[in-house]
Amino acid sequence: MLRKAYFAGGCFWCIEPVFEEMQGVKEAVSGYSGGREEDPAYADVKAQRTGHRETVCVEYDDSVVSYDALLDAFLGSVDPFDGGGQFIDRGRSYTLAVYFTCEEERCAAERKLAALEEAAGKSAEVSVEPFDRFYRAEEAHQDYYRKNPEAFRRELVESGRASGLKERGNGE
Repeated sequence: MLRKAYFAGGCFWCIEPVFEEMQGVKEAVSGYSGGREEDPAYADVKAQRTGHRETVCVEYDDSVVSYDALLDAFLGSVDPFDGGGQFIDRGRSYTLAVYFTCEEERCAAERKLAALEEAAGKSAEVSVEPFDRFYRAEEAHQDYYRKNPEAFRRELVESGRASGLKERGNGE
């Protein structure tokens, strides 16, 4: 059965391919969640005017890939101990969140975060919140890594994300 999961992982350009490359994921869509304004625009979200986070909606086949596997992919592609944003991207719109759609997802996220905190000996800075709404980002942001591969690779390096994940053992 196809389901949807919602993850705010900093720059949506950077986490969209993490999910799209997983077997069982139909698509990952860049957008915005967690804010107060209806139908926000990228410039306003980036400028911290709406309260939204850059979020990816992952549509997946739960008979092929589990929600736990999606959580592992998410946590492996971010710095879960940075509460101010992700890498060079700072502010609420780049902070981390798991937006749960049911009690099972909430419990799974909390269980993963507790295990991560125990292993690291420090608190994770990942908000676990009930899903409310998701607004699809402008078309230029969809599949950015495919449309602009060179610019995307530069973004990974210049943002510090590529080296930061390698240092944590999450990168290539």
